[in-house]
Amino acid sequence: MPSADSADRREDSSDGYPQFDDPTDPDVDDPDGDADGLFQQELFQDTAGDLDPAELAELLINGTIEIVGRLTDASNVTMLARTTLHGVSADCVYKPIRGERPLWDFPDGSLAAREVASALIARSAGWDCVPPTYLREGPLGSGMIQRWINGTDCGTEIDLFEVADLPTGWLPVLQASGRRGEPMVLAHADSPGLKLLATFDLVVNNADRKAPHVLPVPGGPVYGVDHGLTLHRQDKLRTVLWGWAGDGLPDEGIDGLERLSAGLAGDLGELLADLLTNTEVRTLRKRVDRLRNNPVFALPPTDRSPIPWPPL
Repeated sequence: MPSADSADRREDSSDGYPQFDDPTDPDVDDPDGDADGLFQQELFQDTAGDLDPAELAELLINGTIEIVGRLTDASNVTMLARTTLHGVSADCVYKPIRGERPLWDFPDGSLAAREVASALIARSAGWDCVPPTYLREGPLGSGMIQRWINGTDCGTEIDLFEVADLPTGWLPVLQASGRRGEPMVLAHADSPGLKLLATFDLVVNNADRKAPHVLPVPGGPVYGVDHGLTLHRQDKLRTVLWGWAGDGLPDEGIDGLERLSAGLAGDLGELLADLLTNTEVRTLRKRVDRLRNNPVFALPPTDRSPIPWPPL
């Protein structure tokens, strides 16, 4: 099928991406024949805390991957793993491309590349809001590897409250009802780290910012993960972070947009060309330019759901 833009080097259809085995294949879902528990052995043995970014990248890209467990409630095959190089180990998430389940609105086999592209965009903007993320070969084939972030609780930034218990300064997003019919509200904190993450979501057109995808590090940054549903050429923004709708973007976000504009005209644009279609890269450039000219958080759409499901 021809793409929307016949000049595209890669077409905007599933034909433009490699095809992979059925992710319901038992060998993909459960390579060791035992997926009853989350962990197959103790995971948290990370000794990479003192590595600089370049050393950590080398460890994640070139280390030996050992699968130690599986996130059984993830939509796609998501392995908890450990990568080791020169006696140093890092805990990580490994998502093999062949374990990506087909979606009606995203091309097959493209989610890992979108996760890596999103991480490149955050890094180019100077936003510390996505853990180090790379493409590489692994035990189940090519896939995405990402540094595991331990010791976080999304409930410190996003939660569901009875209306009377809404913390001062928190921003309501969605009205709800409790099990007894009592009025509830989904709300998030008005924190700088979360606001920066919402800026990032706006740039990458994130269609799946659920609360569990937010990892606030105590005393550190607020990370976002699960960025496979990003960078679509159509408006897909679905998020639980609507509390700033119509407000101006933070200064750190505006500064990052300038860096992104320069990067997209140079090295970043070249890197993204290997991960996305030409139309998707052009759409990203237009989105960045639009936000530079009008640095304001989007309003929720009225013609589709603005909230991913489930939100929590």
